[in-house]
Amino acid sequence: MRAQSFAKYAWGVLAYNLAAISWGVYVRASKSGDGCGSHWPLCDGDSTPLHGPIARIVEASHRISTGLIGLLALYLVVWAFMAFPKGHLVRKAGVSMIVLTLLEGLLGAALVKFQLVVNNDSSLRLVVMGFHVFSTFMLLGSIAVAALGASNIRPLRFKGQSGIGWILGMAAFGMVLLAVSGAVSALGHTLRPVDNVIGAAMDPKTFWMVRLQPLHPLIAVSIGLYLALAAGLVQHLRPDPQVKKALRWMVGIYVGQLVLGVANIWLKAPIPMQMAHLVLADINWVSWIAVTMFALGDGIERVEARPAPESAPVATPLSGIALVKAYVALTKPRVISLLLFTTLTSMVAAKGDWPGFWLFLAVGVGGYMSAGAANAINMVIDRDIDLTMKRTSTRPTVTQSIPSKSVLLFSFVLATVAFGLLWGVANLLSAVLALSGLVFYVVVYTMMLKRRTWHNIVIGGAAGAFPPLVGWAAVTNDLPPLALYLFAIIFVWTPVHFWALALLLKDEYAAAGVPMLPVVKGDRNTVTQIAVYAVITFAVSLIPFLMPQVGWIYAGTAVVLNLILLYLCAQLYRQTNRPHASTLFHYSMLYLAILFFMLAVDRAVVIKGGLNPANKREISVRLLPFQQGSRQKRQGPVILAVYNHSLNRDLRVVRS
Repeated sequence: MRAQSFAKYAWGVLAYNLAAISWGVYVRASKSGDGCGSHWPLCDGDSTPLHGPIARIVEASHRISTGLIGLLALYLVVWAFMAFPKGHLVRKAGVSMIVLTLLEGLLGAALVKFQLVVNNDSSLRLVVMGFHVFSTFMLLGSIAVAALGASNIRPLRFKGQSGIGWILGMAAFGMVLLAVSGAVSALGHTLRPVDNVIGAAMDPKTFWMVRLQPLHPLIAVSIGLYLALAAGLVQHLRPDPQVKKALRWMVGIYVGQLVLGVANIWLKAPIPMQMAHLVLADINWVSWIAVTMFALGDGIERVEARPAPESAPVATPLSGIALVKAYVALTKPRVISLLLFTTLTSMVAAKGDWPGFWLFLAVGVGGYMSAGAANAINMVIDRDIDLTMKRTSTRPTVTQSIPSKSVLLFSFVLATVAFGLLWGVANLLSAVLALSGLVFYVVVYTMMLKRRTWHNIVIGGAAGAFPPLVGWAAVTNDLPPLALYLFAIIFVWTPVHFWALALLLKDEYAAAGVPMLPVVKGDRNTVTQIAVYAVITFAVSLIPFLMPQVGWIYAGTAVVLNLILLYLCAQLYRQTNRPHASTLFHYSMLYLAILFFMLAVDRAVVIKGGLNPANKREISVRLLPFQQGSRQKRQGPVILAVYNHSLNRDLRVVRS
């Protein structure tokens, strides 16, 4: 009973801290940080500060409200030492809260004494604010640990947790990084507000904080993708109802935070929404603390700790070249080769020329590593399925010749290096797209769809359609309609390709309990669906010819390839057997490789030759800055304009 009362008090202290943090946002956004001059802790040396100008009242009230946190923390730690035994987690959390509260006060004093407030735009202010964000997160975390530790939670176990600890640790790092980037973005908006952030960020003469602002949304998307991946893996490795519930809260709150962030951008970040956005970020952090404590609880089921089934082949210790080959096999090189080919040919198509050796190499390596990480994680999740299928029963994840912990660590290292390589050598957009493909494959296809519905490959096939987007974005740093059509081609091609393979492996999928289409609907229905998607693939693959700067070389190739594809589908329909299914499967890979290769050739010929393919008018739609007095405020910062590529000029306004 005493512990429950303590937990309620701790949650109350946490709520009070969130309110104080929210008011701190108002102090910064309203530029009231110098309301008390450079004096601290008193306001202009006055012991009765709540009078005078509004800025003085705002700043003084913030100091008083944060000062009360110290008293609340002191009471919490005294109660913790009285109610809980020596070495208890709650005691440790209480001591941390006292230390972090003092640190927060010192940081606040530094901001005031060094005048790092109001219109100060120095890098020192940004450094102190970044550290302030970090210490605030640690303070809230210590309070949450105290509250959860008093609520009959399982004792924490830090040893023998396999990959869970560093998966959650990377999530923590990402959330802190996101919060710091948010502080940079908010400060830039406060000090140098602009109407068109994207346009201003592209101007090298713009203030550096403003140029950093667009990074925050992309970082938010990146961290969101990682949290989705981490949540899926934690739920798989720790199938506990409490963990699952906490994960749903964490992901749900993050989605809400993203929505609020978009609204902030759209409405130009009014102060109340800035306050709500930061508080929601803090609550999201607390939800991560809850997930971590539940997932690391002693005694809950741990999937990766299960021994290899008795029917699994006996693991052979690996070393040297054999171990290297096993790790390479985890990435599924044969599967990746076709995806990587679409990435690299898309780079040439985007450039219309050779994109450069180092960029080509970096995107190739980064793309391989990202896809390889997804495949390795897939092997950990599908260990039970792989055991029942002959072609996969000797995988290292089945025999545990490479432990699941090592596979996961290998996967996350690959994914992290791939993201950094793509961002550093190409751009952040290409890195985000590669991570999106990884998360879609692991979470949406493998975890959500594969074992539940025969539509798994129809929806999940989108994961394999990301590579051309990565290649195109790496060269141009944008995604025009032509790049999106390349995504669409692979998306509708995938069922034709995979269901042909599924016909060959129908018995193995049935034994594993995987509801692939031939298992659920039978061969005849599968062949019919293959034919339908082949026709759709024919139609979608011809759409690029209608786009600017795609000519007859591509169009002629697409027609011939699709006619052969339809012929093989007809052959399979007339006689559904393994030879015809195998022929279609292998041709489908050749089909995609040739199609993308000839698109790259076509684009290079057209662009370098200055040709206007098929005498088509090169018209597309672009977003252009629109600035015209008060009308901009009513109708937004952009207009749609029709653009003529060959003349390189705007033709007319379509809609404002």
